[in-house]
Amino acid sequence: MFQNKIGIDLGTANVLVHVPKRGIIINEPTVVAVSLEDNRVLAVGQEAKEMLGRTPETIVAHRPMKDGVIADYRVTEAMLRYFINKALGKVRFFRPEVMISVPGGITSTERRAVIDAAQSAGAKTAFVIKETVAAAIGAGIPISSASGNLIIDMGGGTTDVAVLSLGGIVNSTSVRCAGNKIDQAIIEYVRKKHGLAIGDRTAESIKISIGSALALPDEEVAEIKGRDNITGLPKTVTISTNEVVEAIQEELKQIVRAVKTVLQDTPPELASDIIDKGMIMTGGTAQLRNLDQYISKAVGVPCYVAEEPLLCVAKGTAIALDHLDSYKKSILSIK
Repeated sequence: MFQNKIGIDLGTANVLVHVPKRGIIINEPTVVAVSLEDNRVLAVGQEAKEMLGRTPETIVAHRPMKDGVIADYRVTEAMLRYFINKALGKVRFFRPEVMISVPGGITSTERRAVIDAAQSAGAKTAFVIKETVAAAIGAGIPISSASGNLIIDMGGGTTDVAVLSLGGIVNSTSVRCAGNKIDQAIIEYVRKKHGLAIGDRTAESIKISIGSALALPDEEVAEIKGRDNITGLPKTVTISTNEVVEAIQEELKQIVRAVKTVLQDTPPELASDIIDKGMIMTGGTAQLRNLDQYISKAVGVPCYVAEEPLLCVAKGTAIALDHLDSYKKSILSIK
């Protein structure tokens, strides 16, 4: 019987939808614009992101996911419905099976909320898989073998670190420090150092264009525009790569602490596997320049960025859904 299947990486910063045999068909920001007058969803994804920080008082553009979990249930449900309809079309004969990735530190209540939101949005069955497991599957790591693999999945809201062996998680941790916290650190630094107020989108573009985890001898500079904190008037300042490095040090140290915590609790046999293979980084934040070198230096174990790190979790959810029997140990709950 024909069956629709969708893998969804429900991230704090982006939602990616993977349909088997078609690949990644949606990659849009996790932003929803809502009209306050009639409580109606006006825009979702890229269109809503364009409205961030630019809306009149009758419209609110916000992120319904906070630190990898649902902060606004109703809006998340509307967003999931929008993405499922966009992926499969509004007219369909079968309700789809949906696999959704969630952070490692999610509670059973939060997990239930994800499943309920997916089913209310039109899913026939909803499955939930941990991001680190989905990331490893998507990165092509053979997680079913009796060998240790360490995955660092860095998204917008959380960094999940896990050691996987024989298809399951041996030990893991999840810290609510990732891309969004790095953006906030840049905003705070610019406010203190340059007396300039900037928004999330400006901070993110600085991180992407000139950001680095390690200081560079040939640093780049970028012009940023914002509001002067003293005069309240628009102002332009120049910021350099090494200033960004200085701004985000505390957040990077928190990520390294999470990696060290997991390694300290890893059985010796698996630890030796990890030293041989190195650690694999996935997620959008893994693309920060020199972050692999920074973690490798701090931990003393080689660190590599997976191919297409942003797409690994979404690919992994779809592969796990397509091979449910093989990965049933790795799936958290079925309803």
